Amino acid sequence: MTIHHAAQHGYEKESAAYQRGRPDYPDALMDWLRQDLGLRPGTHALDLGAGTGKFTRLLTRTGASLTAVEPVAEMREQIGRHAEGVLALAGTAEAIPLPDALPATHASPASPTSSGAGATPETGLDVVVCAQAFHWFANAQALREIHRVLRPGGRLGLVWNVRDESVDWVAATTAIITPYEGDAPRYYKGDWRQPFEAQPLFSPLVRASFPHQHVGSFEQVVIDRFMSVSFIASLPEAEKQSVATRLWALRDRFPALQAETVAYPYLTEAWRTERLTP
Repeated sequence: MTIHHAAQHGYEKESAAYQRGRPDYPDALMDWLRQDLGLRPGTHALDLGAGTGKFTRLLTRTGASLTAVEPVAEMREQIGRHAEGVLALAGTAEAIPLPDALPATHASPASPTSSGAGATPETGLDVVVCAQAFHWFANAQALREIHRVLRPGGRLGLVWNVRDESVDWVAATTAIITPYEGDAPRYYKGDWRQPFEAQPLFSPLVRASFPHQHVGSFEQVVIDRFMSVSFIASLPEAEKQSVATRLWALRDRFPALQAETVAYPYLTEAWRTERLTP
């Protein structure tokens, strides 16, 4: 399995902080999942790079039959606690542990096969979704693997919660962590688009966006959130504590962070595309 060192070491060390500190997703995203991706009872979906199952839990509300794939064991162990009945498999985007999709003459998203929750589909997937993850494996091999397991006409959805840096104290948190990112892949850099441009396996990407807030204590929505960032979590302990100290100091600078409950602003970016038949 090929996993970026920051993801492997950071997420295995801070999987609990990830679960505590990462925001969920806006309710408005449910309509997008159902209408734009076609998730519904009877369809088969894969949550690729499922992490601790935060997004998997949202997917269960669509009624689709779900499989989750996550390479980091410490993250994968938590999926069952947060998304009951979902089959969680070890694997990477470059080596998805599912069979090839059958040609359209055998099965199609318009007439999904039925099976119990957590069952592995035998004829291919109707939908693959990656939440907070695709930038980690945005390469030609991963895109070919997603294409391989999707039925013709099947849909790929990519979702990210993006910080609203028009807010001064949000920009201040970013300024603290950015010097540590090194070569870690990041959504904002836009490199994740390149595999789509290099090979015509999918239709053009279509974007939707939804305002969102992560509401909780300062410790939850700021400290836990940024301690669970892969390249921060993988730092030596002394450097991690230095970052935490600087984050805590933001409360003295910004009155909005001194409240008992803090609303951290995000924009949820959702992209969809459709598998083309070569």
